[in-house]
Amino acid sequence: MQKDKLSTVEITRFKAGKYNKQYGYSSFSPEQVNHEWLVSDAKVNRLLNDATRKLGELNACSMMIPDVDFFIRMHITKEATRSSRIEGTQTSMEEAIQHAEYISPEKRDDWQEVQNYIEAMNYAIAQLEKLPISTRLLKQTHEKLLQGVRGKFKLPGEFRISQNWIGGATLNDAAYIPPHHSEVPELMSDLEKLLNNEELQVPPLIRIGIAHYQFETIHPFLDGNGRLGRLLITLYLVSNKILNKPALYLSDYFERNRLHYYDNLTAVRTQHNLVKWLSFFLVGVLETAENSIQTFHEILKLRIELEDKRIITLGKKVPLAIRLIRYLYTKPIIDAAEVAKVLAVNISTANRLIQDFENLNILCEKTGFKRNRIFVFEQYLHLFER
Repeated sequence: MQKDKLSTVEITRFKAGKYNKQYGYSSFSPEQVNHEWLVSDAKVNRLLNDATRKLGELNACSMMIPDVDFFIRMHITKEATRSSRIEGTQTSMEEAIQHAEYISPEKRDDWQEVQNYIEAMNYAIAQLEKLPISTRLLKQTHEKLLQGVRGKFKLPGEFRISQNWIGGATLNDAAYIPPHHSEVPELMSDLEKLLNNEELQVPPLIRIGIAHYQFETIHPFLDGNGRLGRLLITLYLVSNKILNKPALYLSDYFERNRLHYYDNLTAVRTQHNLVKWLSFFLVGVLETAENSIQTFHEILKLRIELEDKRIITLGKKVPLAIRLIRYLYTKPIIDAAEVAKVLAVNISTANRLIQDFENLNILCEKTGFKRNRIFVFEQYLHLFER
C-alpha cells in the first residue's frame, strides 16, 4: 500500500491556524505540523548552520571530559531552577542543591517543584533507552513533574479534559486560549509523528524548534506545560544522538529573554511569523551551546588546579580528598554528616577533611554556626550561576 505523500510547507508561508468559536469564547486551533518543511529564509539558514556546528562542538567537548556525568548533574540542577523560575518559583540554585531540612518552610513548596523537575528530567533521559519521544513518555514525565506539588490535583500524567488558558484571571481576559480539549489527542499524535518521522528531511533544530512552539500552543496539560515543553528540547537532542549527554538547556536563555520568548511564540499564532520564532530559538541554541562549552573549559581548568595543585599537598589524605572533591562536583553544598556517610568515615575524620578543604580555599562555611554548619564549594558553584 502506497503511503500518502506529505505536503511541503515553506516556513515563510506557514499558516499557524485559526480561532474557533466556543461557548462564550474563542480557542485557537493550530495547523498540524507533520510536514516536510522548506527553509528558504537566509537568516534562518545561517543561524541553523552556526547553531548546528556549535552543538557539534559542545557534544565533542562533553565527550572528552572525564567523569562528565558529575558535571551534567549540575547542568540539570541549573535547568530545573531556571525553568521553574519562569513559572514563578523563587528557589535559587544554591537552595536547590541543599537538603529539605535546610530550606525555610515558606520556600519548601518552590524547592520541591525544582526537585520534581530534576527527577522528571533524569527519569525521562533514562527512559529514552527503551522509549522514543512519545505521548506516553511525556505523560509519564509530566506525572513525575507534578507529584505532590501545587499541580498535583491537575491530572498529573493525563491530557486535559477541560479548557485552559494563559494569562488573565478568566477565559474572558486571557492572553491566549489553547485548542479545545477535544482536539488535544489528535494534535499531540501529529506532534509525535513530527518528532519521530524518519521520512522527513527536516533539519533536527528546525524540527524541535517547531515542535516546541507546537507543544506550547497545544498546551496539552492543565499545568506544567512550560516546564515540560522546555524539557522536550533536551530530550529530543539526546534521543536523536545530536548530543550524547544532556548538556544543553535553554531555560536560562528563555528566562533572560522572557518577554521576547512569549512575544515570538505569540507572533507565530497571530502573524504566522514562524521565521521570527525560529530565529530567536536558533540564537538561543547558539548562545547556550557557547556558554556550555565555556563552562566545561572552566570546569576542566578548575579541576586541574584543585586536583593537581591543591589536593596533592594533603599527602596520605589525597585518596580520600579526591573522593570528596568528585562528590562535590555533583553536590557542591554539604555538611559533615553527609561527608562522613558518603566517604564511609567517622564524623571526626569528616570534620578534619572539611577543615583541610577550608584551608585550601575549596570549601567555605556559610552559616557562622558552631553546629549544623553548611559548607559550599563556591568557586565551582559560581561557574553555573553566572
